[in-house]
Amino acid sequence: MTIEVPKLAYSVKEAVHASSLKKSTIYNYIAAGKLETRRVGGRTIIPAASLMKLLQGEAA
Repeated sequence: MTIEVPKLAYSVKEAVHASSLKKSTIYNYIAAGKLETRRVGGRTIIPAASLMKLLQGEAA
């Protein structure tokens, strides 16, 4: 039996795939402050909650 754990954060590439947005669009939202990012171990990650807020139209 496999337990599927929901993602807590996405890489930019994963966020592109999950949202169907273009990579440039993701970066534009990041630059505009509408999509949160974190740097962890040299990687840029996007918290899942921030991506969900953006897609639901709740981003700042």
